[in-house]
Amino acid sequence: MDEVDITRALERSVSRRTFIKGVIAVGATASSVGYLFRGGTPLLAMPAAQGTAERLLTLTVNGQLRRVDVLPHETLAMTLRYKLGLTGTKLGCDRAECGACTVLLDGVPHYGCSILTHQIRGRAITTIEGLQNPDTGALHPVQQAVLDEGGFQCAFCAPGFCMTMVGMLEENPDPTREEAAHALSGNLCRCGDYHKILNTAMRAAQLVRRV
Repeated sequence: MDEVDITRALERSVSRRTFIKGVIAVGATASSVGYLFRGGTPLLAMPAAQGTAERLLTLTVNGQLRRVDVLPHETLAMTLRYKLGLTGTKLGCDRAECGACTVLLDGVPHYGCSILTHQIRGRAITTIEGLQNPDTGALHPVQQAVLDEGGFQCAFCAPGFCMTMVGMLEENPDPTREEAAHALSGNLCRCGDYHKILNTAMRAAQLVRRV
């Protein structure tokens, strides 16, 4: 086979492949259009499939109703930080080990990274931003205790510890130091400043009992 024959053969081969690709593309497009508009109803107008999660949720956060667009597998910590701008909730380990993302759900401490936002509809969410009295501006006893004792070094873990302290004091306003250590054991301090953190917890307990 000479050079001219080879060139013609290649051209026929390329033309054949191009033709086949075109036929496949047209067929796929026709099939898709038929599926999307089958029965005269556009896909966008069709109702959500049964069992799918609603994207727009109304959450009760720090006493306010907040409307937010939530992905099906989005965690509460992600929603609070990146959808609602409540960056006091920290993301540390993101696997329920460090407690930096701790928030209160109906007054009980929970790791925000280990619960889906879709699971908490109808529950009251409290973050570190919601502890201060909105009417008077007065700090929560736990926040005041942090200032009094200087209880944290880098303070990355502080919001999570504070929320756990609030939950602890709601249940037991007069804990011993050992009881406080046990209640706070689910929160980790990267700086290892546990002595001052426990001092803060005991000071917070004193302030709570005075209220």
